[in-house]
Amino acid sequence: MSRVLIVGAGLTGSLCASLLRRELQDKVRIEVWEKSRGSGGRMSTSRPPDPSSHSADLGAQYITATSAYSKSHHRFYSELLSAGVLQPLDASRVEGLKHRDGSQDFMTPLGMGSVVKHFLSESGADVFFERHVTGLFRRGASWEVQRRGGDSEMFDAVVLTMPVPQILQLQGDLGELLPPPQLQMLSSIQFSSRFALALFFPPNASFSFSWAARYVSDSSAIVYICADAAKRNAAPFLGPSLVVHSSGQFGLAHLERDATDVQPILMQELHRLLPGLPQPISIKCHKWRYSQVLTAVPGSPGHMTVLQHPPLLCAGDAFTHSNFDGCVESALSTLRALRGWLTDQ
Repeated sequence: MSRVLIVGAGLTGSLCASLLRRELQDKVRIEVWEKSRGSGGRMSTSRPPDPSSHSADLGAQYITATSAYSKSHHRFYSELLSAGVLQPLDASRVEGLKHRDGSQDFMTPLGMGSVVKHFLSESGADVFFERHVTGLFRRGASWEVQRRGGDSEMFDAVVLTMPVPQILQLQGDLGELLPPPQLQMLSSIQFSSRFALALFFPPNASFSFSWAARYVSDSSAIVYICADAAKRNAAPFLGPSLVVHSSGQFGLAHLERDATDVQPILMQELHRLLPGLPQPISIKCHKWRYSQVLTAVPGSPGHMTVLQHPPLLCAGDAFTHSNFDGCVESALSTLRALRGWLTDQ
């Protein structure tokens, strides 16, 4: 049985694992390694320190399907809607939301991380957290994959789905295998950076505003605020949570600062925008160094094949665009690239 390693338990990685399982059933053993303590990546849902509060989506907030993608990716939307993972978003409660004709907006009742968990569950993959890949070495027809603080392991195929700057930091044979045009292409990919706040409140807390989310136009530091429970139409027995996203300009200006140093700056601006905000139980500040792709690989190929035998592929939104459908396109492209090799196994 061939061993396939997918590095990164975000949306692209989880969907790659699910598609491989559906294509090959029990012909391969799929492992997913994630350096964090949980799945989701930029679609992760943060649990509150106090269980009396509602969870919070620190990254992606909702999913927008254009008319074209609603058709071409219909099976994925249909699957998630049937499973209750997605539900229509009441866009009228999101102030400043720019809506394209024919597009549909969806929210996740259990948080954005539930989308990734759904596909990981469907994949039947062995998922390992806190496994930080540090190096890749070609060993004949296999790959030796090294990880921080642990033994290296051998795999027949590897798919890298973490942000491209992290791919380029890997030790081993990757640098020698990448021809100059591919290396230049990967080095030119640019990401925006931003900070996110999650404020968790007690059950008796209430907000004075009626919107579920709001795009902010009168602040250089904050661009988006969301009452997460209201966005998801959640039951009111838990305390509300509030999510705040900084602007890309603010994120870039403070990129090398610790999140603990940035938190009071954003809190001061939040209180200016929302005076009279209740006292939270706790606050979490997260730095998204790689938030959204600003400059993707030209032509949006979906993936990049570094080596065909043994397969080594790079995938993710850097090879398409930064949203749900971009990750779906990347996962489908990766499956097509691996299909020939996998059917021979």
